[in-house]
Amino acid sequence: MNSVQRARLADDLVRRLAAAIRGAQLYAAGHPLVVRNVTALAETLALIHVSGASIAIGIVGDDLVVGDIPVPRAAENMGELMRRLQQSGVERIVIDRGVEAGEITRLVQTLASADTTTLASLTGLPHIRVGKLQVERRVDAAAGDVATFQRLYQDAVSVAGTLWDAAHSEGKPDPNAARGMVDSLAQAVAQNRTALLALTALKNYDVYTFTHMVNVSILTMGQARGIGIDGSLLREFGLSALMHDIGKVRTPTEILNKPEKLDEREFEIMKRHTVDGAEILRRTPEMPTLAPIVAFEHHLRLDGSGYPNGVTRGQLNLGTMLCGIADVYDAMRSQRLYQEAFPTDRILAVLQRNDGTQFDQNLVRRFAQLIGIFPVGNLVRLDTGEIAVVLRTHAPDPYRPRVRVLRGPDGADLDRSYDLNLWEAEEGQPRSVQAPLDPAKYGIDPLSHLQ
Repeated sequence: MNSVQRARLADDLVRRLAAAIRGAQLYAAGHPLVVRNVTALAETLALIHVSGASIAIGIVGDDLVVGDIPVPRAAENMGELMRRLQQSGVERIVIDRGVEAGEITRLVQTLASADTTTLASLTGLPHIRVGKLQVERRVDAAAGDVATFQRLYQDAVSVAGTLWDAAHSEGKPDPNAARGMVDSLAQAVAQNRTALLALTALKNYDVYTFTHMVNVSILTMGQARGIGIDGSLLREFGLSALMHDIGKVRTPTEILNKPEKLDEREFEIMKRHTVDGAEILRRTPEMPTLAPIVAFEHHLRLDGSGYPNGVTRGQLNLGTMLCGIADVYDAMRSQRLYQEAFPTDRILAVLQRNDGTQFDQNLVRRFAQLIGIFPVGNLVRLDTGEIAVVLRTHAPDPYRPRVRVLRGPDGADLDRSYDLNLWEAEEGQPRSVQAPLDPAKYGIDPLSHLQ
């Protein structure tokens, strides 16, 4: 189905849903007009479901969106339908393939009543789900300060925990919550990629699993954005990366949280998470096709190494390769009970090992330029002994970024901090970064200096 056909069906769906709701307001459920409207709506849904297992109708900001297609404001009944959904407290409707006329009738009748119990009264329909979008915190480009990004990041980590719990208890994550979160993160990546990437360096080790999910999603979208991927495809990459490890919900807790290195038997069990993740995501409605592919492939390497064992690919999916780089980077820079955090230059060396046969080296070089040897937000010691926070990377010489100098060589706070481009430094000034530092040991919050 081409884009013109999809747009036409989106318009038809909005028009017929609005007509069905309007008819249900005027006539009883068995009235011929009401029955015809429901039948017409079901026919449109059947056409849409030919090319997809589910279709979502949602309010995003001031727009009504069907799937990933914004419905033109001039479309017949668009404004009327938006008002009706808002009155009902409904921000999103997901309708799965196989929906029956009785379910559609109940949806239409309930929306027509538009009372305060709409959301509760529509639970239990096997092929229809309604609800509110989660983490729809929109970032104003003019006011996209670090505090705003911090709140967004914290919300995202909280939702990641909810997704994990749902996958563990119900067998699949909530795709509505996942999409809402990724939409917000994708917008932030588009507006201020540097600030958002800096947040991924903040580790809450008590919820490593959830911060890792969010970090890999952000780092994957940051890379994708850097090679020109945008819009709905960028969000697909972000959602797939977010879910890359979801198969670990089936990994026994004693193995998943073991503080020591896994033995051979335990590692074989751990490796099953790639297959389990692909299976979970294939059975989750509204997940993009890319998601189970990334879950299955993200530990495979270009040279045929990695796992699942015995699986070879002539070429890995681009989403898989970007996610694989982000996954290794975030895991290695994280300090856990059994692993000290590695500095970025060591991690990049791992990504370039084996003569560059495991990872696409063009993508690794782009990642190195994106992150820098000393990423934005890192606390560092300069070659003069002074302490500074990295403000901006400098691709031509990653050891000479832009910094804000906070403390002198004696460790005392400067009366007045100052910014310096190390690549332009003059005689007697700091010229390069010597080493990264742990902010907690120095009582410094690097993010407060990125405002």
